[in-house]
Parts: sequence; structure tokens; C-alpha cells
Amino acid sequence: MEGQVIWITGLSGSGKTTVSNVLLKRLKKRHYHPILLDGDNLRNLITNVSDVNETYTREARITLSKRYSQLCKLLSSQGFTVIIATVSMFAEIYKWNRSNLPNYFEVYLDVPLKELRRRDPKNLYEKFYSGAIKNVAGLDLKIDKPDEPNLIINFTPGQNPDEIVNIIIRKLELDKVV
Repeated sequence: MEGQVIWITGLSGSGKTTVSNVLLKRLKKRHYHPILLDGDNLRNLITNVSDVNETYTREARITLSKRYSQLCKLLSSQGFTVIIATVSMFAEIYKWNRSNLPNYFEVYLDVPLKELRRRDPKNLYEKFYSGAIKNVAGLDLKIDKPDEPNLIINFTPGQNPDEIVNIIIRKLELDKVV
């Protein structure tokens, strides 16, 4: 049985983790075997660099994203539905994923910077604008918006994670991924 990979991407604060957790619960109710991989947790697990700033360069992020993709491939090859919530916004990653991950489904959470700054759950934007940190994806670190995501969720004020997951599940069903 071949699994699938649901790659949920967007900038920090876009709602990747929140949406992924709701999607995980919904797919469990449907008797799938979902696994949730969160980029923040994976970074802590996979990296062993003592200087945190080194792990946030574009090159380091691409290397890390490739590891995420390989892990997704391994798990999906064993029949799991892998939901991954990660920034990993690089053209070479999207291309590799589309070529190497069967049943790959890409969701882009497109949230404007003003809203990301308002949410700022990790205080990244505040720290960046105060000069405390650098290499923030989408600010001083170049990212690539997905060229051909299966689904783009544009920010809508007042929209909640359940509504977003409803949209994702409808599209997954239409594309016959779930």
C-alpha cells in the first residue's frame, strides 16, 4: 500500500502547525494512518549544529528540507499518510518532491506579512525588525513561493483552522489523494 505526503508550507506564523494538527485528527477519524512531522520539531531532532544561526542560512535550510523530503518518502513508502508542516520554501525542494514523492500534495498557506507580524508566535518578526536575528525566511532570506501547489489557501480574516482543513480535505478528495 502506497501512502501519501501532504506538504503544508508557508512562512512562520502562517498556521502550518495548527492546520496540520486539525488535519491529523480528521484523517485519524477517517481511519487513515497519518503521521505529523512538524518542521520545528524535526529541526531540533535532525540538526546538531551548536551555532543556531548556521542552521538558518538558505543552504542549510535546503539541506535540512531535503532530509525532511527523504523522511517523508520513507514513511509514505510504508503506507503512511505523512502530513508535514514546514517552511521549506525552495524551488529545488518542490521539484524534488514532485518527482520523488508518490501522491504528493502541496498546500501553500499564503498569509500577508502584516498578519504574520501581528501573529508572530515565536517573536521572529519582532526580533528581526529589532536587529536581534537574521536569516528570517521571507524577509532577508530569499524563499520561493510554490509555482504549482495543489492548493493555495489565501488568508481570509476570521477564517478558522477547521474551515481551512475542510478546504484541504475537499481538494484531497477531488485529486483522489485521500
